[in-house]
Amino acid sequence: MFREGMTTRSLAWLSVIILVLVSVAGYGAYKLWDYKENNPSFCMNCHLMKTAFLKWSISEHKGINCHECHHLSFVEENELLVSLVLHNPKTIPSTHGKVLVPWKYCVKCHWETNPLYPKARNVGDSPFHARHFFEQKIQCFNCHGYRLHKFTVEPRFCVKCHPKNAKVHGMEDFACLACHTDETRNLMPNRNKCLTCHGNAKQRAWITALPKTVDTRHFHPSADDIAIASSLTTFPDDGPMRFNCYQCHKPHSQLMPVVEKVCMACHSTVPNTGKHALHLGMGLKCLDCHKPHVWRVTKAMGRSAKCTKCHGPVNPADFLR
Repeated sequence: MFREGMTTRSLAWLSVIILVLVSVAGYGAYKLWDYKENNPSFCMNCHLMKTAFLKWSISEHKGINCHECHHLSFVEENELLVSLVLHNPKTIPSTHGKVLVPWKYCVKCHWETNPLYPKARNVGDSPFHARHFFEQKIQCFNCHGYRLHKFTVEPRFCVKCHPKNAKVHGMEDFACLACHTDETRNLMPNRNKCLTCHGNAKQRAWITALPKTVDTRHFHPSADDIAIASSLTTFPDDGPMRFNCYQCHKPHSQLMPVVEKVCMACHSTVPNTGKHALHLGMGLKCLDCHKPHVWRVTKAMGRSAKCTKCHGPVNPADFLR
């Protein structure tokens, strides 16, 4: 009856009007959905998100949409909406949907290649991440983001899981990555890492030119720390023993090594070599003749005050006979 009373022209106009209304409604619904899903400012509509939004806006992830990391199911979204409308909570409800982001979303940018974020750091070649993430299955947020939207690790974040290593003799305020390095498979400081502070200017210049790793990108010793550390001792380029410093130095347990104990761990036959037994029996210590990190006994050292108290200048070569 309705169609019989309308002309063809009227039907055409009605169809156009309905199509326009549906299109406008559809476009409006799409824009609302797109705003909700892809515009982080949508989160500011909830007063609970102000702090999170402000911290996100100055973080390394400030160019990344919230839903790239925080994923809510359709049911969770509506539960959250109902909770906000009916209960006006003072804290973010537990149903908010994974406030702590699981690793499976992190690896989409930081292990796999995401064309939207080509500059994201890949953790695939990092021994730090190999040990903690790939081997030990530790969630990313235990180190990155456990403080709201703070993704760069804090200077001493390691002690959260390694409290026994919180004490470092002589370096209590140093960042963990000031010593531990991504250059080694076991994360222990290698010789280059120690020489970054304790070496001379030439050695530091060479080390600084090496490719950057996680530790050297984020932590740098101050000029004052370098000045103090480099004045403590000498590391000649041709020093006879070039192994890792931690084989003698154990900064988490004691400030300085017990030299005789450390030396004899490798040089167990020395007391029976040449005149070592005689001099050790006189109460002399290794460092009375061997200068730390130089170690070779030279003729100049043979003329030192300690030697000349008992005898004249000695050729070190004769000492071992």
